[in-house]
Amino acid sequence: MAPSEPVVVRQFMSTVEAEIAQGALQAAGIEAAVSADDCGGMRPHLQVGRVALLVRPEDVDEAERILDLPAEDVS
Repeated sequence: MAPSEPVVVRQFMSTVEAEIAQGALQAAGIEAAVSADDCGGMRPHLQVGRVALLVRPEDVDEAERILDLPAEDVS
């Protein structure tokens, strides 16, 4: 069976916000990746659109649960 394609679990207005959420998921043991159209981070002002946070399809429910927690509850 081929590995499943990652899916967008959330979208953010900035790379920083997406990376904070990515860190929360990774701290909980969920693999996550940030996808942004900003020239590989070299030209963040060229970003057109939102920044996507991606996870494996089987992790979507748990990722959403974690991302919905108040910030002080994420550990």
